[in-house]
Amino acid sequence: MSHHQIHYDTARLVAFFSRRDRLRRLSGVVIAVCAIALVAVASLMLGAKSIPPHTVWHSLTGQVSNADSTIILYARLPRTLAGIIVGMALGGAGAVIQALTRNPLADPGILGVNAGASFAIVIGITLFGITGMASWLGFAWAGVLITSIAVWVIGTLSGGRINPVQLTLAGVALSAVLTGMTSAISLLNPDAFDQLRIWEAGTLDIRSMHNIALVTPMIILGCLLALMSARSLNTLSMGEDIATALGTNIILVRCLAMLAVMLLCGSATALVGPIGFVGLMIPHIARWWAGPDQRWILLYSLLFAPILLLCADITGRLLVPGELRVSIVTAFIGAPVLIWLVRQRKA
Repeated sequence: MSHHQIHYDTARLVAFFSRRDRLRRLSGVVIAVCAIALVAVASLMLGAKSIPPHTVWHSLTGQVSNADSTIILYARLPRTLAGIIVGMALGGAGAVIQALTRNPLADPGILGVNAGASFAIVIGITLFGITGMASWLGFAWAGVLITSIAVWVIGTLSGGRINPVQLTLAGVALSAVLTGMTSAISLLNPDAFDQLRIWEAGTLDIRSMHNIALVTPMIILGCLLALMSARSLNTLSMGEDIATALGTNIILVRCLAMLAVMLLCGSATALVGPIGFVGLMIPHIARWWAGPDQRWILLYSLLFAPILLLCADITGRLLVPGELRVSIVTAFIGAPVLIWLVRQRKA
């Protein structure tokens, strides 16, 4: 066999596997979108009272007006939309943070980002008397930004380069401190406690379509910024020196990525409260399906996270009559996953 023939056969083989991977990835996107639609319908149907599909359809199209349609339109529809939009935010933020820090254990909750947003909102309520989602959003974004900078500074103290272990420890420690301070302040302030007692638990039980409409543009903007930075995050994953040699503006990429994380985490936390482990688990599932390309990992994270969050919310509704908070269900799932990931890294 000639050298030319070997080269030709190798090129055909590479093209075949490339087409197969592309087809697999595109089919995964279609499956994920269909799964979101299926889980969303289940979210509208299932709960303390099960509602048949035809009643759901008639309620959404305005053909009936009864107790079931009230439940669907004013309780289940807002929480389903919240699950989709917040899931996208948490999944996207988790993928960006893991790529940016090159740390597979990174997550908005573990790095203290969610705790920073919660603490800032509590400070806003107790010291400045803020009310309304618009004010909550501003304080949440500020909390995310300040916490991210603090964790980043601590994580790069050793030689100016990111130390994944130091970054994780700094995030966990700062998260514990901020969570404790948040609880103490809210307990000492009856007005703040009354506003925050349900929100602090992390719940999708949102009855206001206005609040969802307020945060949705910010989350969509955050998703677009994350997708814009995905190609550069690919080069950054090979190391800062190689990324610089390939022409990547590291400072610009980090600023763009952190702006995306601020919009995604701040908006999601302001709307539903702190929900952990979603941003930790989903990028790993996306990476398993899509491979190491950050563009596909990010896209899959945006699609897979709403499925997980809605499934967790439905599970919480069905397990406990009074409805188990979605953050508790994700913690039950996420804690074993975190332990497994730590063991994998040690191995």
